[in-house]
Amino acid sequence: MSVVGMADDPPQGWFDRALQWIPRVLSSKPHVVFLSLLGVYLVLLPLFGVVVSAHAELIGGNYTNVTSDIGACIAAGGTLHLIRQGRRRMKAEEERTRLLRDIHGLLHDLRPHLPGAAEAGRLLPPPPEGPATPPHPGPT
Repeated sequence: MSVVGMADDPPQGWFDRALQWIPRVLSSKPHVVFLSLLGVYLVLLPLFGVVVSAHAELIGGNYTNVTSDIGACIAAGGTLHLIRQGRRRMKAEEERTRLLRDIHGLLHDLRPHLPGAAEAGRLLPPPPEGPATPPHPGPT
C-alpha cells in the first residue's frame, strides 16, 4: 500500500476528520513561526542572560520540547508534500496511459489487418533465423 492510497481513505467520523487536519496544522506557517518565537524566548534568551521564569518554562517547555516540535512540523510538511507529489504523478500517469490507448486505437484503425493488432505489445519483429549464439567448437 502506498502513502497516496492511505491518504485517499474517506474519513468515517468526526474524530477521523479532525485527525486529518493535524499534519496541515503542524506544518502551517503560523505554527512554525510560533514555535520559532517560542524557541527564541525559551532557548536563545536564557543563553544571553535573560531570566525566563520557571512558570514560562513549565508551560512552554524547554529546548528539547521546542526542537522536537519543530522537527514534527518539518516531518508533517514533508509527508504532505509527498502525498501531493504522488497524486500529481498518478494523474500524469493516468493521462499518459489514456494517450497511449488513444494512439494504439488510432494505429489499430490504420492497420487492422495485421495479425494480433488488437493486443498491445504483440507486434514484435520475428526472431532472427539461425542459432542465437555461434556454435561452440568441440574438443579435437
